[in-house]
Amino acid sequence: MSENCTHDCESCTANCPSREGQAPDFSIPANPHSRVKKVIGVVSGKGGVGKSLVTSLMSVIMRRRGRSVAILDADVTGPSIPRAFGVHGQLAGSEEGIFPAVSGTGIKMVSLNLLLENETDPVVWRGPVIAGTVKQFWSDVMWEDVDFMFVDMPPGTGDVPLTVFQSLPLDGVLVVTSPQSLVGMIVEKAVNMAKMMNIPVLGIIENMSYYHCDQCGKDHSIFGPSRVDEIAARCGVETTARLPIDPAAAAACDSGAIEMVEAPWLEGIADMLEAL
Repeated sequence: MSENCTHDCESCTANCPSREGQAPDFSIPANPHSRVKKVIGVVSGKGGVGKSLVTSLMSVIMRRRGRSVAILDADVTGPSIPRAFGVHGQLAGSEEGIFPAVSGTGIKMVSLNLLLENETDPVVWRGPVIAGTVKQFWSDVMWEDVDFMFVDMPPGTGDVPLTVFQSLPLDGVLVVTSPQSLVGMIVEKAVNMAKMMNIPVLGIIENMSYYHCDQCGKDHSIFGPSRVDEIAARCGVETTARLPIDPAAAAACDSGAIEMVEAPWLEGIADMLEAL
């Protein structure tokens, strides 16, 4: 609150963020060398549901469609994006900003693992420091021309997701879940958080939805029946997708070859993003 505030917003001329009906603006400007058209957050209510996998696959699909693509790895304490793309080494920079790393097919990315001396060094930071790092990934990195940027967020509804929702110009979020009913309940928390922040929920993606057996030719619901359409209906979300348990995709992530993976299950999500 400004020290010149009169507590009467109709007559007060102070530039005060606490003015009634006016929320404070936490947005931060992008680097002058950045021109990002669409920013899509990838969120989940809990960890271990495949959020980074979805981020990687969506980036690969959009790149195959001829789009310029970038990934901002906001999961500072658990960064996995560089390994999935086989990108290693430390980022370089200049007085004007930081240069993003670039994958084999031209996907730009920034992750804390690309700033550490050793990739296995732990990041023992408190929330405000982590949130500040994510802001710098947006403001200090020279992204140049990007059609779609995917922001891989840490799970939950804590400091970093809140920072991304408030500070970056998100055009919407994709929510990742798995079939278990407990996960579904937690996912709705993430959906409701996005709605509270006036961020559109563009789609819900259920990972590990089923396993397709090559021997019998049938799909098996290892973790129980799919609940993605049920959750989407409750949340008022129209676009959904179901990802199978795919050992080949997991192996590709481990070996840094995610760009070789075909993911036809996500083509509908990609169509929706292109229509934004």
